[in-house]
Amino acid sequence: MKKKNFISTAKNVIDLEIKSLNKLKNSLNVSFNLAVEKIVNCQSKVVLCGVGKSGLIANKIAATLSSVGTPSFYLSAGNSSHGDLGSLTKKDILILISYSGQTNELKNIIQYANRNKILLIGIMAKKESILYKASDIKLLIPEVTESGGIVPTSSTTVQLALGDALAIATMKQKKFDRIDFKKIHPAGSLGAQLKTVEDIMLTGKKIPFVNENFKMMDALKILSNKKLGILIVQDKKKNTKGIITDGQIRRFNQKNLNLQGIKVKKVMTKNPISIDKDALAAKALSIMNAKKITSLCVFNKKNKYKTIGVVHVHTILQSNIS
Repeated sequence: MKKKNFISTAKNVIDLEIKSLNKLKNSLNVSFNLAVEKIVNCQSKVVLCGVGKSGLIANKIAATLSSVGTPSFYLSAGNSSHGDLGSLTKKDILILISYSGQTNELKNIIQYANRNKILLIGIMAKKESILYKASDIKLLIPEVTESGGIVPTSSTTVQLALGDALAIATMKQKKFDRIDFKKIHPAGSLGAQLKTVEDIMLTGKKIPFVNENFKMMDALKILSNKKLGILIVQDKKKNTKGIITDGQIRRFNQKNLNLQGIKVKKVMTKNPISIDKDALAAKALSIMNAKKITSLCVFNKKNKYKTIGVVHVHTILQSNIS
């Protein structure tokens, strides 16, 4: 039996979807701006609803909006007529998605939104449709050619892309950044890579501070007790002046130099490498690898001269950060 090559079919599907996306890009207008402004200023929730494949897209867009700081949820079109309309409030924004705009299951939802003056954003392709006429903000998507002639493919790709565009535009307007993103994505590898130095640094009594005028015999006791392999040297104003590592101490001992009576400031390395508490932990690891060191002093950008924490390479690796 001769093997068939389906790559040409795949390319045709992708070509149709690319053409559809280009049509969508060229069709964007002021209605998109208005939709973003309303979503940004929403004082409650953004509710998305659709039927069939459009419903699956609505569910995904709701998840994307929630993940970037806009509380959203998916409303089942089927269940909405059996009590779930009660989950909608007048402060919500309702986004209905239907390629034809004529889907029967959406009619009760449209009527409920209009009757209760709930802002309705419609995503549809037909100007003569019920959804187009009833929507407060009309996001008209282009009419497209579906792959195979009947299967929702190009149309759902366009709906998804428009939803992603709304989510990202809203995110940027809200200035939702990686720190905000980390707060609602604490689990998994993504959450790990978004951890900041502040999340994993050692603080308080765990930091091996020592005064610059201490004798090394006293400083070595602190080094032994804290078990970090470093000492953070401070002046009397608690400003960080230097760092001492166990590697430095070993090198002194190899030279048969007596450390016991030497002052800490004579041994320390001045101006230790440090990092802002809000920097990504992955950046801290990169600096350590490049400089071939195991620890970094952590500062708050309000005062770069005071150490508020220490981040150690072992802590970073234990947090699954790479």
